Amino acid sequence: MPDKIATPEITRLTAEKRPAVRNAVLFVVSLCVLLLAIQTSDSWRARKERLAEVAVATANMSHALAAQGESAVRVVDTVLAGVVERVETDGVDGGAARARLQLHLRNMVSQVEELHGLFVFGADGRWLMTSQDRTPLYNNADRDYFQYHRKNADRGVHVGKPVRSRSTGDWILPISRRLDRSDGTFAGVALGTIRIEYFSKLYESFDVGSAGVIMLTIDDGTMIYRLPHTESLIGADVSNGPVHQMFMRQGPKGSAMLRSKIDGIERLYSYRHLDTYPLIVATAQSKQEILEKWLQSMLTQAAITFVAILLLLGFGWRLVRQIIIRDHLQHELVQAREQLQEHNRALTVLADHDSLTGIANRRRFEEAMGLENARAARSGAPLSVVMIDVDYFKRYNDTYGHVAGDACLRQVALALEGSLVRPADLAARYGGEEFVALLPDTDPAGARMVAERIRSAVMALQIPHAGNGAGIVTISAGVYTSNAASTTEEGVALAATALVERADALLYQAKQSGRNQVCGGDFTAP
Repeated sequence: MPDKIATPEITRLTAEKRPAVRNAVLFVVSLCVLLLAIQTSDSWRARKERLAEVAVATANMSHALAAQGESAVRVVDTVLAGVVERVETDGVDGGAARARLQLHLRNMVSQVEELHGLFVFGADGRWLMTSQDRTPLYNNADRDYFQYHRKNADRGVHVGKPVRSRSTGDWILPISRRLDRSDGTFAGVALGTIRIEYFSKLYESFDVGSAGVIMLTIDDGTMIYRLPHTESLIGADVSNGPVHQMFMRQGPKGSAMLRSKIDGIERLYSYRHLDTYPLIVATAQSKQEILEKWLQSMLTQAAITFVAILLLLGFGWRLVRQIIIRDHLQHELVQAREQLQEHNRALTVLADHDSLTGIANRRRFEEAMGLENARAARSGAPLSVVMIDVDYFKRYNDTYGHVAGDACLRQVALALEGSLVRPADLAARYGGEEFVALLPDTDPAGARMVAERIRSAVMALQIPHAGNGAGIVTISAGVYTSNAASTTEEGVALAATALVERADALLYQAKQSGRNQVCGGDFTAP
């Protein structure tokens, strides 16, 4: 009888335990599935972040290469413009004029790194003059660039397809301009050439990985140079290639994952069209190389996750639940702290920086102005302010549009910030197209020197501006220096306001005097 009673009791207790065991198993299994899902999600997110990071890097690289290419062609174009002016004014037949021009050509080639050679051809294609130490022997009437200028009255620069130099045998990129007689008829061609090897030296200094690519092409799809270098590709037609097709669809810049028709490798490409000349620069990194580190990291994390799952399955459901709850809480706390810190950083940036240009805003400037003016009052050190205004900026917006205007302001802000070399100096956007520089412990001469440096830096940007007499974007500046050593606390506040007002008055004087200049003077607080 006791045995018959005990058996049902044991069965009942076992039945009560089964739901708890089942729930524990379901909990652990669910947790394992969750860990796998998190691992997959994190891995995929890391993959996208890695691709986005490299896309930004390749886009920046293509922008830098485009700027260098623009500079190289512009240098040659500038030299050519001077040669055209000399030939059309003085001719090449006179002894003295010819000797001066010959010396000029040689000097230019020796001084300008980008130049391979300078040449002047007559209307029949004969060599009239060259920078090389040899007698002109060839006729270049058959060259594409010569045919182009003979058929077109356009006086602008022409970027031709790469050819082999008849004088040296080097691969060259021809940059040419048309020569006209006084009656406007065709008189010949002035030619400047850039060695293709110049681009090789330039591009090899950039790291795009072992399977990466840098390309320079003409708008019509003619290859000028490709890294890794293969001479057979110089002059090849790649107009049906993925990069050129993307350029035809998307415009002057873009990025995409594409497969090369040359070697079949899939790469992340970024290209950029030069602002002035019909050239396209593209950079690319191999997708395999980009994701190699991510794959290693993902496999490591997957192995760790797998081991963690095995451990979880080996423990009882109570201990597993406690560990998961603790880890979950810790994870949430870390995330919350990071989010709070990120939020605080974002608020600080929004409060103190101009959203368009990225430099300090007016609020930050006024705060710093108050602190520096009070410090100057205690120490007797001079305090200078430079007020800056972009010349004819409304005309710039009306001509080029507000998007271009915003881009112009960002470039001016970078030039301003880059011209301030001391940590204590502050560059800020004061409002609209007005900027301000705060220069603690700076006397009038030093402040004016900084203002001139800023003005030169903006001019060096060479931003085209048809509405400005200079043809490029320029600035006007007003400089004032205060010595508030003897002022009272109330007087210090007045001096800070007056300093800005007087700098602004001098800025107005600079604009009234013709713009693109600096007006400066001293101001001693009352």
